[in-house]
Amino acid sequence: MSVHLLLSAGRGPQECAWAVARLVRRLEADAGGREKVSTRRAETVAGERPGTFLSVLLEISGDAAVRFADSWTGTLCWQAPSPYRTGPGRKNWYVTAQQVRVGMTPTVFHEADVDFVPCRTGGPGGQHRNKASTAVRATHRPSGTVVVVDTERQFSLNRGIAVRLLRERLEAGDAAAGRAVETARWRVHDELVRGNPVRVERPSPGSGGSRGAKAGA
Repeated sequence: MSVHLLLSAGRGPQECAWAVARLVRRLEADAGGREKVSTRRAETVAGERPGTFLSVLLEISGDAAVRFADSWTGTLCWQAPSPYRTGPGRKNWYVTAQQVRVGMTPTVFHEADVDFVPCRTGGPGGQHRNKASTAVRATHRPSGTVVVVDTERQFSLNRGIAVRLLRERLEAGDAAAGRAVETARWRVHDELVRGNPVRVERPSPGSGGSRGAKAGA
């Protein structure tokens, strides 16, 4: 079992990219202290400052992956003074963490999964076409995709065209689904809600580490 969790600074200031880096390390440390959970950085987008990230895509694996990812899903807050600004000021830096789909499994086409039914259709060809039932209705059972072909006067030719059309439609459907997955993933960057975090994390005094708790705990 694996889950992909995307942490993003959204359109926040550079401190949010700094917060992403701190929160990713905190999450990895949290996972390292648990059984049946492991993490891998599948993709990172560096921020302007060294050691910061605009976003990090984590692959979380193991029997407890879903439960662990759920505990880190939502608005996260890194609570610490800015390392880039002097004087008192804002200390809460918000990051969004959302579970996303990554990639699509292409539809595997087998001609054995297609039902071919001879049928009659109107149009050019006259009585011979109508009486001979040379048209074909082809149904791809796994997807429910249906095509009807009557362009040729021979059933075998129409059958071959139907197979090609089914392949093309399934490939087009896979491509559209893949684009939808990518679009949904990139929308995460614009969905950061500041306030009401599900977790608040902060540095441990003098240790360079971090400690935190779920909000409201």
